[in-house]
Amino acid sequence: MIAVVFRAFYVFVLMAMSTSLAAAATLEEMAGQMIVVGFQGDDVDDAAVVALRDDLAASRLGGVMLLKTNIKSLDAVARMNAAFRAAAPTLAPFITLDQEGGAVERLTKDVGFREIPSARDVAARNSPAQAEAIYARMAASIAELGFTVNFGPVADLNTNPKNQVIARFGRAFSADPAIVAAYDAAFIAGHHSAGVLTALKHFPGHGSSTADSHEGFVDITQSWQPAELDPYRALIGAGDVDMIMAGHLYHAKYADAGAQTPSSLSPQWITGVLRDELGFDGVVISDDLEMGAIRDHFTTAQTVTQAVRAGLDVLLFSNTAKYHAGLGQEILDILLAEAAADPVFAARIEQSYERIVALKARIR
Repeated sequence: MIAVVFRAFYVFVLMAMSTSLAAAATLEEMAGQMIVVGFQGDDVDDAAVVALRDDLAASRLGGVMLLKTNIKSLDAVARMNAAFRAAAPTLAPFITLDQEGGAVERLTKDVGFREIPSARDVAARNSPAQAEAIYARMAASIAELGFTVNFGPVADLNTNPKNQVIARFGRAFSADPAIVAAYDAAFIAGHHSAGVLTALKHFPGHGSSTADSHEGFVDITQSWQPAELDPYRALIGAGDVDMIMAGHLYHAKYADAGAQTPSSLSPQWITGVLRDELGFDGVVISDDLEMGAIRDHFTTAQTVTQAVRAGLDVLLFSNTAKYHAGLGQEILDILLAEAAADPVFAARIEQSYERIVALKARIR
């Protein structure tokens, strides 16, 4: 009984803090929370890392993304992440990575991290309960290094065995939506046990595609099936979802008139399907907005403004296509200029900020 009362009080305090933060922030601080960027550097004293710490402290940035190039040792990662956290003690940063297992790992055995199998192999050899234990161990190790977000689990269905980005690397748990949902839930529960947030991906479904959005334009008009939404529907209904990551996938039925709008920039997908049809009111984050499917067709300003208008809350830029140390500030300037010109856009920033604050209150 005491534990129940304490938990209720703790949740109340977090909600009160979230409300207070939301009310006190300036529009610049709100917009800053929507930005997550990658960087060059692998040590706490590197110039790029120091600059990011300053941006986090000033609320010009909401989080950082670590890639394999940022990881020279586990100790160095822990020091960097501790510095990122210390820079923003009131509103914890999203310190993010892709650590699915199998081929998609940023932390590897080369730096002493215990690797795990791909989603396909985990599902083939383990029950959902056993999978949860596997992911809980991995998440605990991630949490010890200071990460707050792992970009997983994959909710894609393994429907196209020739798929270049999902099936090829065994990233999907199954072709069966119910099985995918069960193992996704195990992945999420394992991470929650360690206090790590997750991001269900790649909405609305990359498993049936015949191309790779890392490389360029991906048209799923003929291959995509409504069943690819089923894992999202099940997990949203169960209240298990922290974030949903929107992929860069074009479907003619869900694009702007006369345009080839990818799902990450599509209000038809983000607002119409994910928000209105599936009932998700949490944080939606983009897949990397520097993938070929985006950078080959849109300017940075077009990408940022269309993503926010579509309903995205967090803009993820790996900063790898053409490294720019001031990328975070460039994105922030675009957001603020558009907000100054359009009150509706400014209101969207405020709405995203409220969602982000509510989610960050759950970071341990």
